[in-house]
Amino acid sequence: MAEELNEAAQAYARRVGDRLRVIRRQKKLSLQDVEAQSSQEFKASVLGAYERGERAISVPRLERLARFYTVPVDQLLPRSSPTADGVVDLTDRTGRAAGVTLDLTRLDQVVGPEGEMLGRYLSMIQVQRQDFNGRVLTVRQDDLRAIACILGTVIDDTVDRLHDLGLAQLKS
Repeated sequence: MAEELNEAAQAYARRVGDRLRVIRRQKKLSLQDVEAQSSQEFKASVLGAYERGERAISVPRLERLARFYTVPVDQLLPRSSPTADGVVDLTDRTGRAAGVTLDLTRLDQVVGPEGEMLGRYLSMIQVQRQDFNGRVLTVRQDDLRAIACILGTVIDDTVDRLHDLGLAQLKS
């Protein structure tokens, strides 16, 4: 029984590690980058051990790492169950429908309640898709309906409005 528990704990640690690696790579950071940018709070060798599942990360440390990556802490944890083949699917399951690519680095230029609501909505999409690169986000047709409401436009004018705000580029 203890051996089964130990194996389960090791398997979970590997899944947590896989998730930590995915988020770090989405942020386009190397292990050394994390060490340097965190003022050595997260040593590259220790973070690497977490990512390989060789070492378990404590909850307070996980929370600090989430804050460093600027993601909700639950996004550093794997999904509750792996797929049938034992692999945790961390990709966007909804596919890549044609949409509009938004430049998230320019979002802070949209001021007032409109910018605040748009920022919250786009953050929600990032959490849902587990996409934390922080630079661009492709929104789909369904997303544009909600964005139209936020911007007070009709759906047909939403892309033009996003372009006027300096956020949108048509996706090829």
